[in-house]
Order: sequence, then structure tokens, then C-alpha cells
Amino acid sequence: MTSDITPHPRKADGRRWHYGEFYGLRPLPSDDGRPLVLVYGNCQSEALRVLLDGASARTVRIPPVHELERVDLPNLARTLAQTQVLVTQPVRADYRQLPLGTRQVVSLLPPTSQVVAVPVSRYAGLFPFQAIVRSAGIGDPPVVPYHDLRTLVEAATGVRAPRRATARAYREIHRDSVAELRSREQRHDTVVISDLLEGAGAQAGHTVNHPGNVVLRGLAARVLDRLGHQIDVEDPGRTLLDSVHTPLAADVLTALCLDAEATEAWLVGGVVVADDEVRDEQLRWYAEHQPMVQAGLTRHRNTLALLRLT
Repeated sequence: MTSDITPHPRKADGRRWHYGEFYGLRPLPSDDGRPLVLVYGNCQSEALRVLLDGASARTVRIPPVHELERVDLPNLARTLAQTQVLVTQPVRADYRQLPLGTRQVVSLLPPTSQVVAVPVSRYAGLFPFQAIVRSAGIGDPPVVPYHDLRTLVEAATGVRAPRRATARAYREIHRDSVAELRSREQRHDTVVISDLLEGAGAQAGHTVNHPGNVVLRGLAARVLDRLGHQIDVEDPGRTLLDSVHTPLAADVLTALCLDAEATEAWLVGGVVVADDEVRDEQLRWYAEHQPMVQAGLTRHRNTLALLRLT
């Protein structure tokens, strides 16, 4: 089934044209016998969509859920009305004061549509000092949208924390991270990927919330299995979720018994960025955003203690 909305590319800005099928600027993929699949959630969803596209599925590129606005709701409803398979991460009801929760979105599907739940992958094993912190009215820190617990402590105390973490602490963070993902999988009855992390080794992720290709391909294969297609998902020929690569510390790799090369710098948009540059920029930013420092110390107090940062 195709959209009956006539494309008007010259009237679209770059972002809207990027999501042209969702915004009605281009017709939805024509019916060729494969189901029309919508993958719904955060940035991991687009990577999963890339892998599913062409693998027994037709897919529609849509904005991540955290970018959807009220003006987008009619486009979302129109697209869902033609969706045969919804692959969705768990999204809470009335997310960002909009009817974007998983159950709310599922209610807009045709009654014959299938729904496959997938987990949000967060894995701190490779990057035990990395954290995601939210504070009302404050955005992400500069350079990379991630916080380093050592830098948060330095911002709070004025003293650069010595590296005193033990191999045992690193292994405990790894185990806890996998266990937390497994718990979310069970709670939301999703496809399982927690068992893929150890096998992926140092390729498990680029950041705490950007899984590597091997994990994403495993996820895609298990989604297809849920839909009755037992096929091998091909490598896309490029690194997905490639925007940020976190340094891999040698002592972490050793603690996890991973045979991989340690790295000391970030890779941001393909550009090498020194870890000290990230730290210095973020320290200046924290000086102007003290509520973020306190939010981070409070949210991650258990990990801070485990890493001997407090």
C-alpha cells in the first residue's frame, strides 16, 4: 500500500526529506509481498531498521521517539495505520506529555498487525566510568553527550580523582549491567540480547547506549525469528551507530579478559578527540551547570562507591 500524498521535495527541509515517507513527501514502499515494518524507539531503532530492511521486510524510516513533536502525531497515525509489523522498544505512556507510549502507539495499528518488543541496550561493562545523566532544563554536555564519573567528581570537589578502581569492580559493573538488561527484557517480554554481550567482547558497543554491529545483527535475527523468518542477517558493510566511539581502557579489557587493543582517545564523527579535551570542556560546562553535577552524583552513587571515587 502506498501513501496518497503527493511528494513536494522542494518544500521540505533536509530533515523532513530524510524522513520523507513518514512525512508524506514520498510514498511508502510499494507492496511486494513482504510486510511493512515500522521500528519505533530511540537511535538504536534506526540501526535495527537498516538491518531489517531487505531482510524479509519493507521498512519506513521515522524520527526517533525523543524527536517526535505534537505536529508529528498525524504522520505517525497515518504510518501506523498501514504498518503490518511494529518493532518497538518499551516507551512509557504519555512520554514527553505526548501519546507516544508503546501501548498508545499499538492502539493505532490495524487489528491484524504483529508487534515485536525489543529492549533498549545499555551496557556499561566496556565503559564503567561512562554515564548518562538527565537534569530538567539542562541538555547534554559539550563534545560528547556522555558524562564521565571521574569528571563529575572533579567538578564537585575540585580534585582530579585518582584511578583506584579494581578489576573486581569492573567485573561487577559488567555483571550488573548484563543483569539489568536481562531484567528489562523479562519485565517487558522483549526479544533477548543480554546473552549476546559477552560473546561480542570489545565489539559489544561504542558507548554505553550504542551497541556494536554484532549485537545489532543478533537482535535483527531474533526479531525475524519471532516473525517466522530464520535467516542470517547480513553485515551492512559499515559501522552502525558510528557517531561516537569511547576510549577502551587497558585495565578494563584486562579485567574482562578481552583480547583487544586499548585506545586513549575518542572518535567523534570520525575525528580523533583527546580524552583530556573532553574532560576540560566538560569541566567548564559543569561550572555553569551545577545541578547536573549533583544529579549525576546522586543517580550513580552506587557505581561511584564501587569505583572508589567517593
